[in-house]
Amino acid sequence: MFAYIVRRILQAIAVVFVISIVVFILVRCLPGDPIEMYVSQAGLTEITPEMIQEIRHDKGLDRPWIVQYVDWLGQMFRGDFGVSIMRNFNIADEMQNRVTVTLLIGLTAFLIGLVVGPLLGIISAIRKGKFVDNLVTVLANIGVTAPTFWIAILLIYVFSLHLGWLPLYGYTLPWEDFGECVKQSIMPVFVTALGPIATTARQTRSSVLEVLNEDYVRTAWAKGLNEKKVVFKHVLKNSLMPVVTLQGTMLRMVVGGSVVVETLFVIPGMGSMMVDAMLSRDYPVIQAVTVVMTIIVVLSSLIVDLLYAWIDPRIQYD
Repeated sequence: MFAYIVRRILQAIAVVFVISIVVFILVRCLPGDPIEMYVSQAGLTEITPEMIQEIRHDKGLDRPWIVQYVDWLGQMFRGDFGVSIMRNFNIADEMQNRVTVTLLIGLTAFLIGLVVGPLLGIISAIRKGKFVDNLVTVLANIGVTAPTFWIAILLIYVFSLHLGWLPLYGYTLPWEDFGECVKQSIMPVFVTALGPIATTARQTRSSVLEVLNEDYVRTAWAKGLNEKKVVFKHVLKNSLMPVVTLQGTMLRMVVGGSVVVETLFVIPGMGSMMVDAMLSRDYPVIQAVTVVMTIIVVLSSLIVDLLYAWIDPRIQYD
C-alpha cells in the first residue's frame, strides 16, 4: 500500500510537470501579443517600437522560451507564481483569495451531489417502475443533458430579474456576511451541483439494480430480513465502487465547471480569473491557474484511488 501511494504521488508530480510544459507552450502560441494589449489597456500614447521592446524586456518575454520556463518552474517550487503582466499584482496573493471562493462553491456543490445523488439513485432503484423512480429518472436525464449556462441564465432571469429573491451577481465570504453569502451561493451551487447529482443518481440506480439481482441479496430477502438491513448491509457497500469512481470525475467537473459558473454569476474565483487572463493573454496568470487546477484534479484522483481499499478490501495494490 505504501509503495502504491508513493508511486501514485510520483505519477501525480509527473502529470503536473507535463501539464506545465504544455500550457507554457500553448499560451505562447495563442494569437495576440500581451505587450501590445498591455500598452493598449494602459492608454499609453506615442509608443515607439523601442519602448515596446523595453517593456517586453522588463516583463521577461524577450528571452528564449526554455529560459523563461526554467525560471518560472524554479519560482513555482518556491511558491512564487510571478506577477501579472496586465495588472502587476502578485499572482500567489491573488490566488489565495480566489481559490477560497472557488473551493467554497465547488466543494459545497460536490458534497451536495455526493449525498443527494446516491440517495436519489438508491430510492429510485428500490422503487423501480413506480412514480418516484420515473420522476428521478426524468429529472436526472434533464440534469445530465441541460447545458450549465442555460440553467444558470434561466435561474438568473426567474429568481433575480423577475422575482428579485436572489442577488444577480457577486460573492461574499461566509465569515464576512453569512446571510449574504448564503443568498449569493444558492444559484451558483445549484447549477454546479446539478450535473453531479443527476449523473451520480443514474449511476447509483444502475449499480444498485445490478446488485439487487445477485444471489446473496435474494437469499437475504428469502431469510426475511427487512428492507433496511438488506439495503444497508448487503446492497449499498457492494454497489458503491462505480459510484466512488464517478465521484473523482465529478470533482474534476466541479473544478473545471467553475469557469462557466463564475463568469455567469460574476464571482471572483479561479474560473473568472482564468477567463480574464485568457482574454488579455496574461501568460503568468494562465499558467498559474492551470497548474493549481491541475494539482486539485490530480489530488482528487489520488484520494479516490485510495478510497477503493476502504470500500473493497479485496483490491490489491501491486
